[in-house]
Amino acid sequence: MPLSHSDRSRPYPLGFSTVAGRSNFAVYSETADAVYVCTFDESGSETRTLLEERTGHVFHGFVDALQVGTRYGIRVDGPWAPEQGLRHNVNKLLLDPHATAIEGQYSWSQAVFGHDMNEPEQRDDTDSAGSVPLSVVTDPSFDWGDDASPRVPLDQTVIYEVHVKGYTQLHPEVPEEIRGTYAGLAHPAAIKHLVDLGVTSVELLPVQQFVQDSHLEEKGLRNYWGYNSIGFFAPHGDYAAAGDGGGQVAEFKELVKALHAAGLEVILDVVYNHTAEGNHLGPTLSFKGLDNAAYYRLVEGDESHYFDTTGTGNSVNVSHPAALGLIMDSLRYWVTEMHVDGFRFDLATTLTRQGGDAELHSAFLTLIQQDPVLAPVKMIAEPWDTAGYQVGGFPADWSEWNGKFRDDARDYWNGSDATLGTTAQRILGSPDVYEASRRSPLSSVNFITAHDGFTLADLTSYNDKHNAANGEDNQDGESDNRSANGGAEGPTDDEAVNERRARKRRNLLATLLLSAGVPMILGGDELGRTQGGNNNAYCQDNEISWFDWEAVDGDLLEFTRTLISLRAEHPALRPVWFRQAPDTGADATVDVLRSDALGFDDADWDNPEARSIAFVFSHTGADSFALLLNAAENAVEFTVPDAPHGTWELALSSDDEQQVSDPVTTLMVKEGSFTLLRSPLQH
Repeated sequence: MPLSHSDRSRPYPLGFSTVAGRSNFAVYSETADAVYVCTFDESGSETRTLLEERTGHVFHGFVDALQVGTRYGIRVDGPWAPEQGLRHNVNKLLLDPHATAIEGQYSWSQAVFGHDMNEPEQRDDTDSAGSVPLSVVTDPSFDWGDDASPRVPLDQTVIYEVHVKGYTQLHPEVPEEIRGTYAGLAHPAAIKHLVDLGVTSVELLPVQQFVQDSHLEEKGLRNYWGYNSIGFFAPHGDYAAAGDGGGQVAEFKELVKALHAAGLEVILDVVYNHTAEGNHLGPTLSFKGLDNAAYYRLVEGDESHYFDTTGTGNSVNVSHPAALGLIMDSLRYWVTEMHVDGFRFDLATTLTRQGGDAELHSAFLTLIQQDPVLAPVKMIAEPWDTAGYQVGGFPADWSEWNGKFRDDARDYWNGSDATLGTTAQRILGSPDVYEASRRSPLSSVNFITAHDGFTLADLTSYNDKHNAANGEDNQDGESDNRSANGGAEGPTDDEAVNERRARKRRNLLATLLLSAGVPMILGGDELGRTQGGNNNAYCQDNEISWFDWEAVDGDLLEFTRTLISLRAEHPALRPVWFRQAPDTGADATVDVLRSDALGFDDADWDNPEARSIAFVFSHTGADSFALLLNAAENAVEFTVPDAPHGTWELALSSDDEQQVSDPVTTLMVKEGSFTLLRSPLQH
């Protein structure tokens, strides 16, 4: 007698689900011969269940041993033929690609490699159980109460890039037992700093389950940043005070709920472009053993090797429905089940490469644009990979990390030649990048510093990188940092040097927060956080990277708060569209002027020695502002343009001695400094 419809297992959703009160499991593989779900009891004893049904390329079946809290893995039997891209090995216990929690760590040995480490073309039959983490069935229920996304408009958004662990690991007001965890970041003392600072959106460095690299562990180091993903649905277990046995899911949800209650968005830095399985010599942890060619791009004609545009050994095969579907399922999960508000895509250009070239109309971008769950959330691209730079190449409803802003702002305040034109473009929202394609300045995520590179304090304290602690003879990390130490390398007691550094930090923060676009602050820059000159602290899970809450630059913190507050309160400082000339009748207008209050001509822009520039920002029905910038080594007298509302007053300056008296017709702006004037709307 045939099974009734309700008695049949189902091919979707993939992973664990409940069907007619029974535990259903489904997994994709075009090339497998058989798939087993392997459950483990407290003693580590394994029970295998064959998935007896197959629909299309999905193996599925009921696995009654799967219940909330069950530890499990997958074994896949099938051909081993690396030259054809086939790397099945039933002796290797694999993670469920849809696992919502992962417990345990890898013990790096031959057992975790599908191939013989001495003869890579040969299969290794060592059983990996006991040497690899296990997937965990979790309880999806959670009391969200009245939680709702803040949905902060892009023009009001100020992003704060931060590491879950590093932010609270040394925080004196966070209880010691939860420091460095999701619970620690959710603590009122941790949230208070963010709220007082005025940022709107917290961008978390990778929190999807990632793998500790064997070569770092051998050196006594750890993967701190987390760009080594293996579990696209699972919150990283090491960041959970509750441990990694499943409690990390509820703890992460509590974090999101607490941040939302404070009016803060949660944006995840996600790594879908590659995984921790590496190249043909890498371990077999999940996808490689499930269906290697479906999940990874292989070299055409040499399928034993991987096509790599990420610099990590492999690239996810976004031209294949299985890999693309996995990414989409993951994104929807984090929005619907975890309530996150947006994503920043690491090496996003790789995700747009279907046949090799980056494509604006790739399946990945198209699917996101039409998806009703994903379309409303913030999408931010890191618009490059090892094979190409694509700033300006993403759809209109995406924002992009604008590396041109970082480089041009640094060059200008370093006094580099011929930088006025590019500086003006960046402050105006990079119209040279976005305006021709009818995109807005909000397409540009502006930043001076990010996790990868110097902190703001180090950018102004070191000419050179100091990465000896990374164990690579200072050969790692970027060498062209556009940094300047102000007259001494590293910490100094020289008051003149320290004053120059403090002024420059204020200049850079002001350039960031007074420019059109979406500003992103590197967490800790407002405190004066230093990494001792290390510009590649990816492996420094220690005091080099952690926030030192006992060494806070209080003046810089207050200055940053003031800048963010000014931006939040005044629409003239955060235009939604590119500003127009004052005679156009537009809501947001700008005058770009020389220091003598006259307009620029071509010869002025081409002058390599010009270092001063002024902007007058106005908005209908709001206060106006004049931003006077002087990157020269000498003071410059500015002719102050007429105040749109009758008078000018001092709003902010990096020169502590700057004074303004009404009426002001000229103003001396100190070398290497800025002054912001405000013309209050008369009521």
